[in-house]
Amino acid sequence: MPSQAPASAPSPYWRLYVPKLVTVLQEGYDLRRFLADVTAGLTVAIVALPLSMALAIASGVTPDRGLYTAIVAGFLISAFGGSRFQIGGPTGAFVVVVFNVVQVHGYDGLVIATLMAGLMLLLAGFAKLGTFIKYVPHPVVTGFTAGIALIIFSSQVAEVLGLKLSENPAAFVEKWITYSQAIGTFEPATFAVAMTSLAVIIACRLWRPQWPMFLIAIVAGAAMVAVLHLPVITIGERFGALPSTLPAPHLPEITLARIRDLLPSAFTIAFLAGVESLLSAVVADGMTGRRHRSNCELVAQGIANLGSAVLGGIPATGAIARTATNIRAGAYSPIAGMAHALFLLVFMLLLAPLASYVPLASLGAVLIVVAWNMAELKNFRHLMKAPATDRAVLLTTFVLTLIADLTTAIEIGVLLAALFFMHRMANAVEISTSAKMIDEDVDDFSRHREVYEGRGDIPPDVEVFRINGPFFFGAAARLGDVLERLRTPPKAFILRMGNVPLIDASGAAALEKFIDDAARRGTRTILSNVQPDVLDVIETLGLTTKPTVFIAKNLQKALIAARG
Repeated sequence: MPSQAPASAPSPYWRLYVPKLVTVLQEGYDLRRFLADVTAGLTVAIVALPLSMALAIASGVTPDRGLYTAIVAGFLISAFGGSRFQIGGPTGAFVVVVFNVVQVHGYDGLVIATLMAGLMLLLAGFAKLGTFIKYVPHPVVTGFTAGIALIIFSSQVAEVLGLKLSENPAAFVEKWITYSQAIGTFEPATFAVAMTSLAVIIACRLWRPQWPMFLIAIVAGAAMVAVLHLPVITIGERFGALPSTLPAPHLPEITLARIRDLLPSAFTIAFLAGVESLLSAVVADGMTGRRHRSNCELVAQGIANLGSAVLGGIPATGAIARTATNIRAGAYSPIAGMAHALFLLVFMLLLAPLASYVPLASLGAVLIVVAWNMAELKNFRHLMKAPATDRAVLLTTFVLTLIADLTTAIEIGVLLAALFFMHRMANAVEISTSAKMIDEDVDDFSRHREVYEGRGDIPPDVEVFRINGPFFFGAAARLGDVLERLRTPPKAFILRMGNVPLIDASGAAALEKFIDDAARRGTRTILSNVQPDVLDVIETLGLTTKPTVFIAKNLQKALIAARG
Protein backbone atom coordinates (compact mmCIF):
# COMPACT_ATOMS: atom_id res chain seq x y z
CA MET A 1 0.00 0.00 0.00
CA PRO A 2 1.12 3.62 -0.49
CA SER A 3 3.17 5.04 2.32
CA GLN A 4 3.09 8.62 3.49
CA ALA A 5 6.07 10.91 3.58
CA PRO A 6 6.94 12.36 6.96
CA ALA A 7 4.49 15.03 8.00
CA SER A 8 5.68 18.62 7.85
CA ALA A 9 5.82 20.74 10.98
CA PRO A 10 2.51 22.31 11.97
CA SER A 11 2.00 25.83 10.68
CA PRO A 12 1.40 28.80 12.96
CA TYR A 13 -2.30 29.27 13.63
CA TRP A 14 -2.37 32.82 12.29
CA ARG A 15 -1.11 31.83 8.83
CA LEU A 16 -4.42 30.14 8.08
CA TYR A 17 -6.05 33.58 8.17
CA VAL A 18 -3.67 35.54 5.97
CA PRO A 19 -5.84 36.89 3.10
CA LYS A 20 -5.04 35.72 -0.40
CA LEU A 21 -4.52 39.38 -1.27
CA VAL A 22 -1.41 39.38 0.93
CA THR A 23 -0.22 36.15 -0.67
CA VAL A 24 -0.56 37.66 -4.15
CA LEU A 25 1.35 40.79 -3.22
CA GLN A 26 4.13 38.71 -1.64
CA GLU A 27 4.44 36.67 -4.82
CA GLY A 28 4.91 39.81 -6.88
CA TYR A 29 2.32 41.91 -8.64
CA ASP A 30 2.92 43.96 -11.79
CA LEU A 31 1.06 46.31 -14.11
CA ARG A 32 0.07 43.54 -16.53
CA ARG A 33 -1.66 41.59 -13.77
CA PHE A 34 -3.26 44.74 -12.41
CA LEU A 35 -4.76 45.56 -15.82
CA ALA A 36 -6.07 41.98 -16.11
CA ASP A 37 -7.74 42.32 -12.69
CA VAL A 38 -9.26 45.71 -13.54
CA THR A 39 -10.68 44.36 -16.80
CA ALA A 40 -12.17 41.34 -15.03
CA GLY A 41 -13.55 43.58 -12.28
CA LEU A 42 -15.31 45.81 -14.83
CA THR A 43 -16.78 42.76 -16.57
CA VAL A 44 -18.19 41.36 -13.33
CA ALA A 45 -19.49 44.78 -12.21
CA ILE A 46 -21.54 45.06 -15.41
CA VAL A 47 -23.07 41.63 -14.61
CA ALA A 48 -23.59 42.45 -10.92
CA LEU A 49 -25.27 45.84 -11.44
CA PRO A 50 -28.73 44.62 -12.55
CA LEU A 51 -28.44 41.40 -10.58
CA SER A 52 -27.86 43.16 -7.25
CA MET A 53 -30.94 45.33 -7.68
CA ALA A 54 -33.09 42.40 -8.81
CA LEU A 55 -32.09 40.21 -5.87
CA ALA A 56 -32.76 43.03 -3.42
CA ILE A 57 -36.27 43.57 -4.80
CA ALA A 58 -36.97 39.83 -4.67
CA SER A 59 -35.81 39.86 -1.04
CA GLY A 60 -38.42 42.44 -0.09
CA VAL A 61 -36.12 45.47 0.22
CA THR A 62 -35.34 48.44 -2.02
CA PRO A 63 -32.94 47.97 -4.97
CA ASP A 64 -30.33 50.34 -3.54
CA ARG A 65 -29.71 47.92 -0.66
CA GLY A 66 -28.58 45.31 -3.16
CA LEU A 67 -26.07 47.77 -4.59
CA TYR A 68 -24.80 48.68 -1.10
CA THR A 69 -24.28 44.99 -0.41
CA ALA A 70 -22.39 44.32 -3.63
CA ILE A 71 -20.16 47.35 -3.05
CA VAL A 72 -19.39 46.99 0.67
CA ALA A 73 -19.49 43.22 1.12
CA GLY A 74 -17.98 42.59 -2.33
CA PHE A 75 -14.96 44.72 -1.47
CA LEU A 76 -14.46 43.21 2.00
CA ILE A 77 -14.85 39.59 0.87
CA SER A 78 -12.15 40.07 -1.76
CA ALA A 79 -9.86 42.07 0.54
CA PHE A 80 -9.94 39.65 3.49
CA GLY A 81 -10.94 36.35 1.85
CA GLY A 82 -9.14 33.07 1.47
CA SER A 83 -9.87 32.69 -2.25
CA ARG A 84 -8.10 34.53 -5.06
CA PHE A 85 -11.16 34.79 -7.27
CA GLN A 86 -14.22 35.00 -5.00
CA ILE A 87 -16.82 37.62 -5.91
CA GLY A 88 -19.16 38.46 -3.06
CA GLY A 89 -22.54 40.13 -2.87
CA PRO A 90 -26.25 39.37 -2.58
CA THR A 91 -27.26 35.95 -3.92
CA GLY A 92 -30.41 34.00 -4.60
CA ALA A 93 -29.72 31.73 -1.63
CA PHE A 94 -30.73 34.52 0.77
CA VAL A 95 -33.94 35.63 -0.94
CA VAL A 96 -36.28 33.41 1.10
CA VAL A 97 -34.84 34.03 4.55
CA VAL A 98 -34.36 37.80 3.97
CA PHE A 99 -37.91 38.20 2.66
CA ASN A 100 -39.35 36.39 5.69
CA VAL A 101 -37.28 38.40 8.18
CA VAL A 102 -38.25 41.72 6.58
CA GLN A 103 -41.94 40.76 6.51
CA VAL A 104 -41.99 39.85 10.21
CA HIS A 105 -39.32 42.06 11.80
CA GLY A 106 -38.77 44.86 9.31
CA TYR A 107 -35.45 45.97 7.85
CA ASP A 108 -34.04 46.77 11.30
CA GLY A 109 -34.65 43.14 12.26
CA LEU A 110 -32.74 42.03 9.18
CA VAL A 111 -29.81 44.24 10.19
CA ILE A 112 -29.69 42.62 13.63
CA ALA A 113 -29.92 39.11 12.15
CA THR A 114 -27.14 39.92 9.66
CA LEU A 115 -24.93 41.31 12.41
CA MET A 116 -25.41 38.14 14.46
CA ALA A 117 -24.72 36.02 11.39
CA GLY A 118 -21.50 37.96 10.79
CA LEU A 119 -20.36 37.26 14.34
CA MET A 120 -21.25 33.58 13.95
CA LEU A 121 -19.17 33.38 10.78
CA LEU A 122 -16.21 35.02 12.52
CA LEU A 123 -16.46 32.52 15.38
CA ALA A 124 -16.83 29.61 12.96
CA GLY A 125 -13.75 30.71 11.05
CA PHE A 126 -11.56 31.22 14.11
CA ALA A 127 -12.82 27.90 15.54
CA LYS A 128 -11.68 26.27 12.25
CA LEU A 129 -15.17 24.98 11.43
CA GLY A 130 -14.76 25.67 7.72
CA THR A 131 -13.72 22.07 7.22
CA PHE A 132 -16.93 20.72 8.72
CA ILE A 133 -19.22 22.92 6.60
CA LYS A 134 -17.82 21.08 3.57
CA TYR A 135 -19.50 17.91 4.81
CA VAL A 136 -23.10 19.09 4.50
CA PRO A 137 -24.71 16.25 2.49
CA HIS A 138 -25.07 16.82 -1.23
CA PRO A 139 -28.85 15.99 -1.31
CA VAL A 140 -29.51 18.61 1.40
CA VAL A 141 -27.72 21.37 -0.54
CA THR A 142 -29.42 20.38 -3.80
CA GLY A 143 -32.82 20.13 -2.11
CA PHE A 144 -32.88 23.55 -0.50
CA THR A 145 -31.23 25.20 -3.52
CA ALA A 146 -33.92 23.83 -5.84
CA GLY A 147 -36.59 24.91 -3.36
CA ILE A 148 -35.20 28.45 -3.20
CA ALA A 149 -35.11 28.56 -7.01
CA LEU A 150 -38.80 27.68 -7.24
CA ILE A 151 -39.66 30.29 -4.61
CA ILE A 152 -37.70 32.97 -6.51
CA PHE A 153 -39.54 32.05 -9.69
CA SER A 154 -42.88 32.20 -7.87
CA SER A 155 -42.06 35.63 -6.43
CA GLN A 156 -41.74 37.08 -9.94
CA VAL A 157 -44.95 35.77 -11.48
CA ALA A 158 -46.93 38.89 -10.54
CA GLU A 159 -44.20 41.19 -11.89
CA VAL A 160 -43.93 39.32 -15.19
CA LEU A 161 -47.69 39.01 -15.76
CA GLY A 162 -48.48 42.49 -14.43
CA LEU A 163 -51.03 41.14 -11.93
CA LYS A 164 -52.73 43.66 -9.66
CA LEU A 165 -52.52 42.31 -6.12
CA SER A 166 -53.83 43.90 -2.94
CA GLU A 167 -51.48 41.63 -1.01
CA ASN A 168 -48.84 39.11 -2.08
CA PRO A 169 -48.56 36.37 0.57
CA ALA A 170 -45.12 35.11 1.55
CA ALA A 171 -46.18 31.45 1.81
CA PHE A 172 -45.62 29.41 -1.35
CA VAL A 173 -49.06 27.74 -1.64
CA GLU A 174 -51.01 30.86 -0.65
CA LYS A 175 -49.01 32.88 -3.20
CA TRP A 176 -50.13 30.67 -6.08
CA ILE A 177 -53.73 30.72 -4.86
CA THR A 178 -53.58 34.54 -4.91
CA TYR A 179 -52.14 34.48 -8.43
CA SER A 180 -54.95 32.25 -9.67
CA GLN A 181 -57.54 34.63 -8.19
CA ALA A 182 -55.89 37.69 -9.77
CA ILE A 183 -55.31 36.23 -13.25
CA GLY A 184 -58.04 38.49 -14.61
CA THR A 185 -55.80 41.51 -14.03
CA PHE A 186 -53.17 40.21 -16.47
CA GLU A 187 -51.39 43.12 -18.23
CA PRO A 188 -50.26 42.26 -21.82
CA ALA A 189 -47.80 45.17 -22.06
CA THR A 190 -45.96 44.12 -18.90
CA PHE A 191 -45.81 40.52 -20.10
CA ALA A 192 -44.47 41.65 -23.49
CA VAL A 193 -41.65 43.63 -21.85
CA ALA A 194 -40.75 40.67 -19.61
CA MET A 195 -40.72 38.23 -22.53
CA THR A 196 -38.66 40.61 -24.65
CA SER A 197 -36.06 40.89 -21.87
CA LEU A 198 -36.10 37.11 -21.40
CA ALA A 199 -35.65 36.58 -25.15
CA VAL A 200 -32.65 38.95 -25.14
CA ILE A 201 -31.04 37.00 -22.30
CA ILE A 202 -31.59 33.66 -24.05
CA ALA A 203 -30.32 35.01 -27.37
CA CYS A 204 -27.18 36.39 -25.75
CA ARG A 205 -26.58 33.12 -23.93
CA LEU A 206 -26.89 31.14 -27.17
CA TRP A 207 -25.00 33.38 -29.58
CA ARG A 208 -23.02 35.95 -27.58
CA PRO A 209 -22.38 34.44 -24.13
CA GLN A 210 -19.51 36.87 -23.48
CA TRP A 211 -21.90 39.86 -23.64
CA PRO A 212 -23.46 41.28 -20.40
CA MET A 213 -26.84 39.67 -21.06
CA PHE A 214 -28.64 40.94 -17.94
CA LEU A 215 -27.64 44.55 -18.52
CA ILE A 216 -28.59 44.36 -22.19
CA ALA A 217 -31.95 42.86 -21.25
CA ILE A 218 -32.95 45.61 -18.83
CA VAL A 219 -31.73 48.33 -21.22
CA ALA A 220 -33.86 46.75 -23.97
CA GLY A 221 -36.85 46.62 -21.63
CA ALA A 222 -36.41 50.23 -20.55
CA ALA A 223 -36.07 51.37 -24.16
CA MET A 224 -39.20 49.45 -25.13
CA VAL A 225 -41.22 51.08 -22.34
CA ALA A 226 -39.90 54.57 -23.14
CA VAL A 227 -40.30 54.44 -26.93
CA LEU A 228 -43.74 52.79 -26.94
CA HIS A 229 -45.00 54.65 -23.83
CA LEU A 230 -46.12 51.39 -22.26
CA PRO A 231 -47.96 51.40 -18.89
CA VAL A 232 -45.32 49.27 -17.17
CA ILE A 233 -44.20 49.85 -13.58
CA THR A 234 -40.55 50.91 -13.22
CA ILE A 235 -38.14 51.05 -10.29
CA GLY A 236 -38.75 54.79 -9.96
CA GLU A 237 -42.52 54.39 -9.77
CA ARG A 238 -42.33 51.63 -7.15
CA PHE A 239 -39.36 52.75 -5.04
CA GLY A 240 -38.63 56.35 -6.01
CA ALA A 241 -35.26 57.70 -7.07
CA LEU A 242 -32.21 55.70 -6.04
CA PRO A 243 -29.59 57.44 -3.88
CA SER A 244 -26.25 58.11 -5.54
CA THR A 245 -24.07 57.72 -2.43
CA LEU A 246 -23.49 55.16 0.28
CA PRO A 247 -25.51 55.74 3.46
CA ALA A 248 -23.98 56.74 6.77
CA PRO A 249 -23.30 53.87 9.21
CA HIS A 250 -26.42 53.02 11.22
CA LEU A 251 -27.33 50.49 13.91
CA PRO A 252 -30.91 49.82 15.06
CA GLU A 253 -31.92 49.36 18.66
CA ILE A 254 -30.69 45.94 19.77
CA THR A 255 -32.51 44.26 22.66
CA LEU A 256 -32.26 40.83 24.21
CA ALA A 257 -35.80 40.03 23.08
CA ARG A 258 -35.01 40.88 19.45
CA ILE A 259 -31.82 38.84 19.58
CA ARG A 260 -33.77 35.85 20.87
CA ASP A 261 -36.47 36.19 18.20
CA LEU A 262 -33.96 36.61 15.36
CA LEU A 263 -31.48 33.94 16.42
CA PRO A 264 -32.88 31.15 14.15
CA SER A 265 -32.82 33.49 11.13
CA ALA A 266 -29.28 34.60 11.98
CA PHE A 267 -28.16 30.98 12.15
CA THR A 268 -29.73 30.28 8.74
CA ILE A 269 -28.03 33.32 7.21
CA ALA A 270 -24.66 32.28 8.68
CA PHE A 271 -25.12 28.70 7.48
CA LEU A 272 -26.07 29.75 3.95
CA ALA A 273 -23.23 32.27 3.77
CA GLY A 274 -20.75 29.63 4.91
CA VAL A 275 -21.96 26.87 2.60
CA GLU A 276 -22.45 29.09 -0.46
CA SER A 277 -19.09 30.84 -0.08
CA LEU A 278 -17.15 27.59 0.32
CA LEU A 279 -19.01 25.98 -2.59
CA SER A 280 -18.09 29.00 -4.70
CA ALA A 281 -14.45 28.80 -3.57
CA VAL A 282 -14.35 25.09 -4.45
CA VAL A 283 -15.73 25.86 -7.92
CA ALA A 284 -13.04 28.52 -8.35
CA ASP A 285 -10.38 26.02 -7.25
CA GLY A 286 -11.62 23.52 -9.80
CA MET A 287 -11.53 26.10 -12.60
CA THR A 288 -8.06 27.42 -11.78
CA GLY A 289 -6.16 24.65 -9.99
CA ARG A 290 -5.65 26.94 -6.97
CA ARG A 291 -6.55 26.17 -3.37
CA HIS A 292 -8.54 28.38 -1.03
CA ARG A 293 -8.27 28.75 2.77
CA SER A 294 -11.70 27.80 4.05
CA ASN A 295 -11.50 29.29 7.53
CA CYS A 296 -9.99 32.54 6.26
CA GLU A 297 -12.91 32.70 3.83
CA LEU A 298 -15.42 32.31 6.68
CA VAL A 299 -13.74 35.14 8.59
CA ALA A 300 -13.99 37.35 5.50
CA GLN A 301 -17.67 36.48 5.12
CA GLY A 302 -18.19 37.49 8.75
CA ILE A 303 -16.44 40.83 8.27
CA ALA A 304 -18.37 41.47 5.06
CA ASN A 305 -21.77 40.79 6.61
CA LEU A 306 -20.98 43.05 9.54
CA GLY A 307 -19.97 45.81 7.13
CA SER A 308 -22.99 45.28 4.89
CA ALA A 309 -25.42 45.45 7.81
CA VAL A 310 -23.90 48.65 9.20
CA LEU A 311 -23.92 50.38 5.79
CA GLY A 312 -27.48 49.64 4.72
CA GLY A 313 -27.03 46.33 2.93
CA ILE A 314 -28.41 42.80 3.20
CA PRO A 315 -26.67 39.44 3.79
CA ALA A 316 -23.86 38.56 1.40
CA THR A 317 -21.84 35.53 0.40
CA GLY A 318 -19.71 34.22 -2.44
CA ALA A 319 -21.59 34.25 -5.75
CA ILE A 320 -20.75 31.19 -7.83
CA ALA A 321 -21.84 32.57 -11.22
CA ARG A 322 -20.11 35.94 -10.72
CA THR A 323 -16.98 34.19 -9.45
CA ALA A 324 -16.91 32.00 -12.57
CA THR A 325 -17.40 35.11 -14.73
CA ASN A 326 -14.47 36.73 -12.93
CA ILE A 327 -12.22 33.78 -13.73
CA ARG A 328 -13.31 33.58 -17.37
CA ALA A 329 -12.67 37.32 -17.71
CA GLY A 330 -9.00 36.74 -16.86
CA ALA A 331 -8.79 37.72 -13.18
CA TYR A 332 -5.47 37.07 -11.48
CA SER A 333 -6.04 38.06 -7.85
CA PRO A 334 -8.56 39.40 -5.27
CA ILE A 335 -7.91 42.87 -6.65
CA ALA A 336 -10.37 41.97 -9.42
CA GLY A 337 -13.13 41.53 -6.82
CA MET A 338 -12.18 44.79 -5.12
CA ALA A 339 -12.22 46.54 -8.52
CA HIS A 340 -15.69 45.09 -9.21
CA ALA A 341 -16.96 46.73 -6.02
CA LEU A 342 -15.34 50.07 -6.85
CA PHE A 343 -16.79 50.03 -10.38
CA LEU A 344 -20.25 49.42 -8.89
CA LEU A 345 -19.71 52.43 -6.63
CA VAL A 346 -18.83 54.56 -9.66
CA PHE A 347 -21.90 53.26 -11.52
CA MET A 348 -24.10 54.19 -8.56
CA LEU A 349 -22.59 57.67 -8.32
CA LEU A 350 -23.06 58.37 -12.03
CA LEU A 351 -26.01 56.27 -13.18
CA ALA A 352 -28.42 56.20 -10.20
CA PRO A 353 -30.99 58.49 -11.93
CA LEU A 354 -31.16 56.17 -14.95
CA ALA A 355 -32.01 53.16 -12.76
CA SER A 356 -35.43 54.70 -12.11
CA TYR A 357 -36.43 53.87 -15.70
CA VAL A 358 -35.74 50.12 -15.38
CA PRO A 359 -39.01 48.13 -15.68
CA LEU A 360 -39.71 45.68 -12.88
CA ALA A 361 -40.85 43.23 -15.56
CA SER A 362 -37.30 43.18 -16.98
CA LEU A 363 -35.84 42.52 -13.54
CA GLY A 364 -38.42 39.74 -13.20
CA ALA A 365 -37.03 38.16 -16.38
CA VAL A 366 -33.51 38.40 -14.92
CA LEU A 367 -34.66 36.63 -11.75
CA ILE A 368 -36.40 33.89 -13.72
CA VAL A 369 -33.05 33.11 -15.35
CA VAL A 370 -31.36 33.23 -11.92
CA ALA A 371 -33.96 30.76 -10.61
CA TRP A 372 -33.41 28.45 -13.59
CA ASN A 373 -29.66 28.46 -13.02
CA MET A 374 -30.09 27.82 -9.29
CA ALA A 375 -32.47 24.91 -9.79
CA GLU A 376 -29.79 22.74 -11.42
CA LEU A 377 -32.43 20.40 -12.83
CA LYS A 378 -29.80 18.06 -14.27
CA ASN A 379 -28.27 17.63 -10.84
CA PHE A 380 -31.72 17.13 -9.27
CA ARG A 381 -32.65 14.44 -11.81
CA HIS A 382 -29.26 12.82 -11.29
CA LEU A 383 -29.89 12.53 -7.55
CA MET A 384 -33.33 11.04 -8.17
CA LYS A 385 -31.45 7.97 -9.47
CA ALA A 386 -29.49 7.70 -6.21
CA PRO A 387 -30.33 5.25 -3.39
CA ALA A 388 -33.72 5.65 -1.71
CA THR A 389 -32.28 7.26 1.44
CA ASP A 390 -30.60 10.02 -0.57
CA ARG A 391 -33.80 10.60 -2.54
CA ALA A 392 -35.71 10.87 0.74
CA VAL A 393 -33.28 13.52 2.05
CA LEU A 394 -33.43 15.44 -1.24
CA LEU A 395 -37.22 15.50 -1.50
CA THR A 396 -37.78 16.19 2.20
CA THR A 397 -35.45 19.21 2.12
CA PHE A 398 -37.00 20.44 -1.14
CA VAL A 399 -40.61 20.16 0.04
CA LEU A 400 -39.94 21.68 3.47
CA THR A 401 -38.20 24.64 1.83
CA LEU A 402 -41.43 25.30 -0.06
CA ILE A 403 -44.11 24.66 2.56
CA ALA A 404 -42.31 25.37 5.86
CA ASP A 405 -39.18 27.54 5.99
CA LEU A 406 -35.54 27.27 5.08
CA THR A 407 -34.31 26.84 8.65
CA THR A 408 -36.61 23.88 9.23
CA ALA A 409 -35.72 22.36 5.86
CA ILE A 410 -31.97 22.50 6.53
CA GLU A 411 -32.24 21.23 10.09
CA ILE A 412 -34.46 18.27 9.20
CA GLY A 413 -32.51 17.51 6.02
CA VAL A 414 -29.19 17.32 7.86
CA LEU A 415 -30.76 15.36 10.72
CA LEU A 416 -32.35 12.90 8.32
CA ALA A 417 -29.06 12.43 6.47
CA ALA A 418 -27.28 11.83 9.79
CA LEU A 419 -29.88 9.29 10.91
CA PHE A 420 -29.66 7.39 7.64
CA PHE A 421 -25.90 7.48 7.87
CA MET A 422 -25.87 6.14 11.44
CA HIS A 423 -28.23 3.38 10.38
CA ARG A 424 -25.90 2.34 7.56
CA MET A 425 -22.61 2.91 9.32
CA ALA A 426 -21.11 -0.26 10.75
CA ASN A 427 -17.47 0.73 11.06
CA ALA A 428 -15.64 4.02 11.08
CA VAL A 429 -14.37 4.96 7.65
CA GLU A 430 -10.65 5.09 7.13
CA ILE A 431 -8.34 5.13 4.17
CA SER A 432 -5.45 2.74 4.44
CA THR A 433 -2.90 5.55 4.49
CA SER A 434 -4.28 6.46 7.95
CA ALA A 435 -5.20 9.90 6.65
CA LYS A 436 -7.63 11.78 8.87
CA MET A 437 -11.17 11.76 7.54
CA ILE A 438 -11.79 15.26 8.95
CA ASP A 439 -9.00 17.13 7.21
CA GLU A 440 -7.58 20.25 8.76
CA ASP A 441 -7.30 23.59 7.02
CA VAL A 442 -4.28 23.85 4.76
CA ASP A 443 -1.42 26.31 5.07
CA ASP A 444 -0.21 26.58 1.49
CA PHE A 445 2.66 28.99 2.19
CA SER A 446 5.07 26.09 2.63
CA ARG A 447 2.84 23.10 2.10
CA HIS A 448 4.56 19.71 1.96
CA ARG A 449 3.21 17.29 -0.62
CA GLU A 450 3.46 13.67 0.42
CA VAL A 451 5.10 11.22 -1.96
CA TYR A 452 3.46 7.86 -2.61
CA GLU A 453 6.35 5.51 -3.43
CA GLY A 454 6.39 2.36 -5.54
CA ARG A 455 5.58 -0.88 -3.67
CA GLY A 456 6.48 -4.44 -4.60
CA ASP A 457 4.84 -5.43 -7.86
CA ILE A 458 3.15 -2.09 -8.24
CA PRO A 459 4.76 -0.08 -11.08
CA PRO A 460 6.13 3.34 -10.13
CA ASP A 461 3.62 5.10 -12.38
CA VAL A 462 0.63 3.41 -10.73
CA GLU A 463 -0.94 4.34 -7.40
CA VAL A 464 -3.10 2.05 -5.28
CA PHE A 465 -5.55 3.30 -2.66
CA ARG A 466 -7.75 1.17 -0.42
CA ILE A 467 -10.98 2.42 1.13
CA ASN A 468 -12.47 0.59 4.10
CA GLY A 469 -16.07 1.04 5.20
CA PRO A 470 -19.09 2.90 3.81
CA PHE A 471 -18.26 5.62 1.33
CA PHE A 472 -20.54 8.34 2.74
CA PHE A 473 -20.61 12.13 2.44
CA GLY A 474 -17.96 12.80 5.11
CA ALA A 475 -15.47 10.28 3.77
CA ALA A 476 -16.04 11.37 0.18
CA ALA A 477 -14.59 14.83 0.71
CA ARG A 478 -11.25 13.30 1.74
CA LEU A 479 -10.71 11.51 -1.56
CA GLY A 480 -10.39 14.77 -3.47
CA ASP A 481 -7.06 15.56 -1.78
CA VAL A 482 -5.31 12.38 -2.90
CA LEU A 483 -4.16 13.48 -6.38
CA GLU A 484 -3.25 16.90 -4.99
CA ARG A 485 -0.66 15.24 -2.74
CA LEU A 486 1.23 13.57 -5.54
CA ARG A 487 4.22 15.31 -7.06
CA THR A 488 3.68 13.60 -10.42
CA PRO A 489 0.24 12.40 -11.60
CA PRO A 490 0.35 8.61 -12.09
CA LYS A 491 -0.53 6.80 -15.28
CA ALA A 492 -3.26 4.90 -13.45
CA PHE A 493 -4.92 5.18 -10.06
CA ILE A 494 -6.39 2.01 -8.57
CA LEU A 495 -9.11 2.38 -5.95
CA ARG A 496 -9.58 -0.86 -4.04
CA MET A 497 -13.23 -0.92 -2.96
CA GLY A 498 -13.68 -4.47 -1.75
CA ASN A 499 -14.37 -3.26 1.80
CA VAL A 500 -16.88 -0.60 0.74
CA PRO A 501 -20.36 -2.02 1.47
CA LEU A 502 -22.29 1.08 0.34
CA ILE A 503 -21.95 4.48 -1.30
CA ASP A 504 -24.34 7.43 -1.06
CA ALA A 505 -25.06 10.24 -3.52
CA SER A 506 -22.43 12.56 -2.05
CA GLY A 507 -19.88 9.77 -2.17
CA ALA A 508 -20.73 9.10 -5.80
CA ALA A 509 -20.49 12.83 -6.61
CA ALA A 510 -17.05 13.02 -4.98
CA LEU A 511 -15.94 9.86 -6.80
CA GLU A 512 -17.06 11.37 -10.11
CA LYS A 513 -15.15 14.58 -9.39
CA PHE A 514 -12.05 12.51 -8.52
CA ILE A 515 -12.36 10.60 -11.81
CA ASP A 516 -12.72 13.82 -13.81
CA ASP A 517 -9.80 15.51 -12.01
CA ALA A 518 -7.65 12.45 -12.63
CA ALA A 519 -8.59 12.44 -16.32
CA ARG A 520 -7.54 16.08 -16.65
CA ARG A 521 -4.14 15.07 -15.28
CA GLY A 522 -3.90 12.19 -17.74
CA THR A 523 -4.62 9.54 -15.10
CA ARG A 524 -6.94 6.57 -15.62
CA THR A 525 -9.09 5.45 -12.69
CA ILE A 526 -9.44 1.73 -12.06
CA LEU A 527 -12.00 0.51 -9.52
CA SER A 528 -11.25 -2.96 -8.21
CA ASN A 529 -13.22 -5.42 -6.08
CA VAL A 530 -16.35 -3.29 -6.31
CA GLN A 531 -19.21 -4.90 -4.39
CA PRO A 532 -22.49 -5.47 -6.27
CA ASP A 533 -24.57 -2.90 -4.34
CA VAL A 534 -21.92 -0.22 -4.82
CA LEU A 535 -21.50 -1.13 -8.49
CA ASP A 536 -25.27 -0.79 -9.01
CA VAL A 537 -25.17 2.77 -7.66
CA ILE A 538 -22.20 3.97 -9.70
CA GLU A 539 -23.53 2.27 -12.84
CA THR A 540 -26.95 3.90 -12.36
CA LEU A 541 -25.30 7.31 -11.99
CA GLY A 542 -23.26 6.76 -15.16
CA LEU A 543 -19.76 6.66 -13.66
CA THR A 544 -18.79 3.41 -15.38
CA THR A 545 -19.48 4.84 -18.84
CA LYS A 546 -16.69 7.39 -18.54
CA PRO A 547 -13.86 6.57 -20.98
CA THR A 548 -11.14 6.85 -18.32
CA VAL A 549 -12.82 4.41 -15.89
CA PHE A 550 -12.16 0.67 -15.80
CA ILE A 551 -13.78 -1.88 -13.48
CA ALA A 552 -11.50 -4.76 -12.43
CA LYS A 553 -12.53 -7.91 -10.60
CA ASN A 554 -9.50 -7.87 -8.30
CA LEU A 555 -6.15 -6.13 -7.73
CA GLN A 556 -4.23 -8.45 -10.04
CA LYS A 557 -6.54 -7.68 -12.98
CA ALA A 558 -6.42 -4.00 -12.06
CA LEU A 559 -2.60 -4.04 -12.24
CA ILE A 560 -2.73 -5.77 -15.62
CA ALA A 561 -5.15 -3.07 -16.86
CA ALA A 562 -2.91 -0.36 -15.41
CA ARG A 563 0.13 -1.67 -17.29
CA GLY A 564 -1.82 -1.86 -20.56
